[in-house]
Amino acid sequence: MSATTVDDRARYRANPTVLQALKNPRMLTREVLAGLVVGLALIPEAIAFSVIAGVDPKVGLFWSFIMAVSIAFLGGRPAMVTAATGAVALVIAPVAPTYGLDYFIATVILAGVFQVLIGVLGVAKLMRFIPRSVMVGFVNALAIFAFSSQFPQLIDVPWLVYPLVALGIIVMIVMPKITKIVPAPLVSVVIVTGVVLAFAITVPTVGDQGELPRSLPSFFDPTPFSLRATT
Repeated sequence: MSATTVDDRARYRANPTVLQALKNPRMLTREVLAGLVVGLALIPEAIAFSVIAGVDPKVGLFWSFIMAVSIAFLGGRPAMVTAATGAVALVIAPVAPTYGLDYFIATVILAGVFQVLIGVLGVAKLMRFIPRSVMVGFVNALAIFAFSSQFPQLIDVPWLVYPLVALGIIVMIVMPKITKIVPAPLVSVVIVTGVVLAFAITVPTVGDQGELPRSLPSFFDPTPFSLRATT
């Protein structure tokens, strides 16, 4: 086994592991709070990217939940995205309106198969030849897209939305200077939500973006993969 292979395995090994977190209360608290932040942020994110992809918000919520739970047990790697992403939503956005949900799901499954094959064949190592400027530009473009996608949420809304947004931003800036034990985004969400509930402020909510699922999804075989006879 080459030294490079050993280094790669050490680099991508889960850290901390589940056992390490369970033995360290401080580490366990950090991981649980991080999970809460991701879980709270995942709901509006999944709904937003579902709208971009042209599918029902419930589809994005179900798949994001499945990916998050799967990676919690299977383990992840640094920089691995295990939820809805703007890059994927933009690429496959034309599929659903043109061919329907069946072909949309088939496209995602086929993309996953290609990713597995690329990983098995070691083709992913070619990523190191892509210039850093390209990677930085791609990530910055996604950041600009994610930032600009928030502007529609600030148009034609009650004026109290603006001070609440400012309050959330201030909390996220100031909180890390006070303590880093509790994630600043989680504190921001709790404080802003508490203010809205305490003063009965009417503002747009996540539920306004689409109906949340009330039952588990049913299994079905997408049309391109269907074994049913067609005429």
